[in-house]
Amino acid sequence: MSASQARLFTPVLIGGCIILLINFALRASFGMFQIPIGEEFGWPRAEFSLAIAIQNLAWGIGQPIFGALAERWGDRWSIILGALLYSAGLILTAFATTPETMQILEVMVGFGIAGTGFGVILAVIGRAASDENRSLALGIATAAGSAGQVFGAPLAEILLAFYSWQMVFIIFGVIVLSCMFFLPLLGDSKPASRSELEESMGTVLKRAFRDPSYLMIFAGFFSCGYQLGFITAHFPAMIAEMCGPISPTGILASIGITTTSALGAIAISLIGLANIAGSILSGWLGKRYTKKYLLAGIYTLRTIAAAVFILTPITPTTVIIFSLVMGGLWLATVPLTSGLVAYIYGLRYMGTLYGFVFLSHQIGSFLGVWLGGWLYDVYGNYTLVWWIGVGVGAISALIHLPIREEPARLPSATVAA
Repeated sequence: MSASQARLFTPVLIGGCIILLINFALRASFGMFQIPIGEEFGWPRAEFSLAIAIQNLAWGIGQPIFGALAERWGDRWSIILGALLYSAGLILTAFATTPETMQILEVMVGFGIAGTGFGVILAVIGRAASDENRSLALGIATAAGSAGQVFGAPLAEILLAFYSWQMVFIIFGVIVLSCMFFLPLLGDSKPASRSELEESMGTVLKRAFRDPSYLMIFAGFFSCGYQLGFITAHFPAMIAEMCGPISPTGILASIGITTTSALGAIAISLIGLANIAGSILSGWLGKRYTKKYLLAGIYTLRTIAAAVFILTPITPTTVIIFSLVMGGLWLATVPLTSGLVAYIYGLRYMGTLYGFVFLSHQIGSFLGVWLGGWLYDVYGNYTLVWWIGVGVGAISALIHLPIREEPARLPSATVAA
């Protein structure tokens, strides 16, 4: 292993990747519970959708809070608190019998995801990485979240074949506590420079929110959340109900995929699998090319892929093709967006600054999940909410173009990769 590789694959990167893998494996599985919970209680699709939408919104609100907590009191305390909230929320949700109770408990789950998710972990990895390796390290960490998505939905599908959805939530609540075993790997982050320490968090935040580029990054991340939130929560159910039949003599049947429900789980898994490559490639490209143009290109490709998919008959083949294409673009925005924040505004308050940007992502996610359920109940399909996602993706592609991608001329700014 070369010296450069040794600096890239540090214990901090490895520990952060494992925590993200666990976090996203569980979070990516919630769409698998859409039908079982609705059928048991006879709830409209919008009820569980609202619970997951609230979870996503709480995740977004919690992200800058946990980012600030980590920067003030230490990364480990933020992660421990997040894991405890995540676990408790999942276990208590297993005992919910009304939509209102479940929706309230998902606030706890959302805050738990925030404490163990991208906002905290990417800031830890970004501060610990060298300037040369930072963009690629962020891409690898993002890919770890996708690796969790590969296993999460199929694991939920398997467990639901043997246990009630309540027991699966309890099992997941226990699994999330394993995050804390990997905290020693995170070590101590790279200290901030003297110039960064001279400005308070409030001063930096005020300056950022007066910067049009930061506001454009904030607004542009909305569509990413909308698309990802909708697909994660509704794509398995959409496939189960709208996809054409699986051929009993085809390739899918030969590997044990005989129902559209199983295909829905595999679709989420394929998205995560393709995104492992997409996120790493995104991080690699982010070191070499202009990040704002890469982001605009990703949103453009997403828009085209989504439009083509909904305009063609939904078959097992188109589901697999779309899942692989969308997966390659899925979280490819994360290392570029977080890297753009670090490059322009420095590393000292990267967690908090990215946390506020991520709040926009989660507002979009809230709307994607909630509108998916509400419009399904109104129209009996997902077509309209899908086209809204196509539209916001196109807008996001355009809004990144005017961003000034250069280090802010502030005493606290450092040049980051």
